Amino acid sequence: MGKQRNSNLCNTFPPCFTFTPLYLPFFLHHLSNTLAIDFPSPYKPVDNILLNCGSSGNSTTLDGRTWIGDVNSKCFPQELSQNQDSLVPNSVKQSSFASQVPYTAARLSFSAFTYIFPATTGQKFVRLYFYLASYVNFHCFKVDVAKRAGQVIRVESENSDPFYHVYSKAFFSVKAGTFTLLRVFSASLTADADGDPDDTIFREFCVNMEEDERLNLTFTPSDSNSFAFVNGIEILSMTSYLYYSTPDDSGRFPLIGEQYTYSIGNRTALEMVYRINVGGSYISSTEDTGMFRRWEPDVEYLIPRKSALPVNMTIGLIFAKIPPYTAPQTVYRTARTMGMDKAFNKNHNLTWEFPVDSEFNYAVRLHFCEFQPELVDWHDRVFLIFIANQTAEKAADVMVWSGRRKGVPVYKDYAVSMVGKEGDREKKTNLSIILQANPDDWKTTFNDAILNGIEIFKISNPSGNLAGPNPGPLPLTPPTAVPPKNLVEAKNY
Repeated sequence: MGKQRNSNLCNTFPPCFTFTPLYLPFFLHHLSNTLAIDFPSPYKPVDNILLNCGSSGNSTTLDGRTWIGDVNSKCFPQELSQNQDSLVPNSVKQSSFASQVPYTAARLSFSAFTYIFPATTGQKFVRLYFYLASYVNFHCFKVDVAKRAGQVIRVESENSDPFYHVYSKAFFSVKAGTFTLLRVFSASLTADADGDPDDTIFREFCVNMEEDERLNLTFTPSDSNSFAFVNGIEILSMTSYLYYSTPDDSGRFPLIGEQYTYSIGNRTALEMVYRINVGGSYISSTEDTGMFRRWEPDVEYLIPRKSALPVNMTIGLIFAKIPPYTAPQTVYRTARTMGMDKAFNKNHNLTWEFPVDSEFNYAVRLHFCEFQPELVDWHDRVFLIFIANQTAEKAADVMVWSGRRKGVPVYKDYAVSMVGKEGDREKKTNLSIILQANPDDWKTTFNDAILNGIEIFKISNPSGNLAGPNPGPLPLTPPTAVPPKNLVEAKNY
């Protein structure tokens, strides 16, 4: 079969890249911004609540969204006795990396406090924003990381000078109705582990609201020495059955490794743990399809970090199989493939690894769209998919799924259990996604694979819990400068 190269398509093969590593993200981000302007958001949420906690009045951010203060807000009723003890100090030390709203103020308390959100019936995004700053009257601990965070003990370095890690006393739980979203949550340990220098923490959950129901969010300190806090809360309607299953059998999808299928019912809560634009750049919340989701690049999770990067920003997408709000168009215009070297592909895989909490089930959504000119019909690219080292697809063919048409986005949903065996349960385990080229030439024209996007959600357990353990503390390392001699023991400050 002859292959004619399209001038609008960039196809790169390992180890060479047509775009330089610095230019490609800029190029994709520029085009995604342009497309975001050309194509209006296909979804308008009914409920769109942005609460700037610890603040009064309204604040409009650079993206044009307006955040309302929770002081004297109907969402934070003062008639609740527990709410009267909460405080609203401004953050003392503002990181240069942190955006202004909602991180300039916080609602903090040594006792529980509750927000009550009146909202319409249906499925909602619940997004929580935390900024690990130094707040007045809410102290930190200097601790030995070999011990439980919260203990105060002395540590000696090799030159007999003590050195410490500093951890916040913020240990708390968050409940949304009957669901536990976070439990004994440590902002310090989480901020240390996420590799983000700005000390801001973002968590996204999905819950369903029944008729005549209110959404209550309760923040509860873990013990008498802890406090709870939050900087911002976002409540946003999502489209029906975007991530939840339809009531009929059509909403069921494979449970990897089992003979029966799986569904996500309305009495289930979800936590978004990864939302990935495979082969592309970061997609901001304002570039989403109206639901203000964020899409991260995949480079951090790809092993090894090189592959072919096809891009086709001009193909006309046809949303015949899925709604146009499912993912931004940019997701379906960029991808990773293995390239056209059959011999190389037969001995290599496309592999991503995502650390997740063990002891939970996960929903995995894989996004696909064929747009390369070399592929014209079904069986041109047939490949295998493995999730958590188990077979998910033995003959994945995007052209078949799309109705034998290019430029038609599709997705496939899978559930996988990451529950470990007794005695082999760890805080974190890797959820792997592996694409393998079909080794049989007679089954496919191109021994290749393709993927455009990944979404991974943690599924609440039968008791309604979504909370996993805190990350472990970072290894203790000596300071680069000799600490003051009067720092002889750890003290509260």
